[in-house]
Amino acid sequence: MYFAGIDIGSTMTKVVIYNGGEVTHLIGPTGPEHRRLANRVMEEALNKKGISLDEVEYIVATGYGRINVPFAEKQVTEITCHAKGVWSLIPEARTIIDIGGQDSKAIRINETGKIISFAMNDKCAAGTGRFLEVISEALGIPLNSIGEVSLKAERSTPIGNTCTVFAEQEVISSLASGEKVENLISGIHDAIAARIYALSNKIKIEREIVITGGGAKNIGLIKALEKRFKTTILVPPEPLITGALGAAIIGKEICESSFAKGEIIKRKRRGLSEATFY
Repeated sequence: MYFAGIDIGSTMTKVVIYNGGEVTHLIGPTGPEHRRLANRVMEEALNKKGISLDEVEYIVATGYGRINVPFAEKQVTEITCHAKGVWSLIPEARTIIDIGGQDSKAIRINETGKIISFAMNDKCAAGTGRFLEVISEALGIPLNSIGEVSLKAERSTPIGNTCTVFAEQEVISSLASGEKVENLISGIHDAIAARIYALSNKIKIEREIVITGGGAKNIGLIKALEKRFKTTILVPPEPLITGALGAAIIGKEICESSFAKGEIIKRKRRGLSEATFY
């Protein structure tokens, strides 16, 4: 049987199709019309897998736009889904840090994957992907290149402002004064790492530490986090899909529990073409 998880984040939408072993995923940008986007990405994921929507036993939606998935059987918070997804991939994980486009989350789990505590930074862009995006635009460097560029730094230029707007002004001013781009980016990574470390301390950091989200693909930020946390940081093979994977696994567990009780799961699901105009 197939199970699906769809994670509509603030910047990226992820779909995972899961059958208990093999994982098929698709990632696309999140647009303003979440319902239409969810339909399109799900349809592309199904085509990639070579199956139809009717062959998917259960669909769980998570993330920022989870309520905008009319073909999902259930909506589950991203905290729960990230914990489930990461623990399935890295059972030794105890602290999970998700660096998303608009927020950052720190989650502590035990040896069975149960959530012990969590903290979120959802009121300010500092410590998020948006913060890095603003800085990369100010420096004229592609977002996917700033990690590598920072590795060339001779030193990290201290960034005093944690507010995105003022940090951007500080970076532009330093650049005009002759500071090297790579030193500034390294300083930005250090500032973000300090912010994330402070957030994580609220839940009592415990090893092993796993980083997910778009920030996990930034090698410069990972190095800064390792320096701040004083330990090796673990990164899943595809750090963007852990929430969607966790959602799919939760769907599988719901079905298994229902089957064990002799219950029949009734799906009230619109087809993708119908859901588009819902």
